[in-house]
Amino acid sequence: MAQTAQQLIIFDCDGVLVDSEPISVEVLVAALAAAGVAIDSEEAYRRFLGRSLGAVIETARDEFGLEIDEAFLLKLRNDLYARFRRDLRAIPGIETALDDLEANGFSWCVASSSQRERIELSLTVTGLIDRFVPHIFSASMVRNGKPAPDLFLYAAEQMQRDPKDCIVIEDSPAGIEAAKAAGMTVFAFTGGSHAGTPGHRDAVTRLKPDAVFDAMAELLHLIAK
Repeated sequence: MAQTAQQLIIFDCDGVLVDSEPISVEVLVAALAAAGVAIDSEEAYRRFLGRSLGAVIETARDEFGLEIDEAFLLKLRNDLYARFRRDLRAIPGIETALDDLEANGFSWCVASSSQRERIELSLTVTGLIDRFVPHIFSASMVRNGKPAPDLFLYAAEQMQRDPKDCIVIEDSPAGIEAAKAAGMTVFAFTGGSHAGTPGHRDAVTRLKPDAVFDAMAELLHLIAK
């Protein structure tokens, strides 16, 4: 394992470290409905999973004719954070996975489309924050969010690793596309609560990630293979 321990593991956050996607989609669908945009959860997953808030705002404007203002964003953020503090849980097995990686000399970081404030809240309420600070990278730190490779390339640069030595753990099509565009190995994680939504697994496997897995505690074994 000494040779593979030179690799950097880059985790997405939502749906990979924390089981946040069902909460996020529920809050977003309700907020859009209140603004007069009818969209169901399945369509919200398809359009927005793994994408930044900026992409959500752009889609709302271009496809639904909704101009999202600061009042909308503030209420959305407050509602979401309240739900996170009450209901958010870590992905089962992630602590075991991190313990295994640490024991075998791996380094890791998180690179997420979410704003840093949201990433830190998610990791704090699930008890994971100390495992990741200060290596937390947000889409707000780069020009283009996923599916562009900018965020993953930025994370690799900050962690002083070559992209070819990075393994990205992603749950979304946008994230898988971004990792591939960055020239990195990518494992698709399908163990989050949202992974059973119609078409999700097909959308993930269609992009031909290097591996697909649904048990986070098996991550080290998968890397070793």
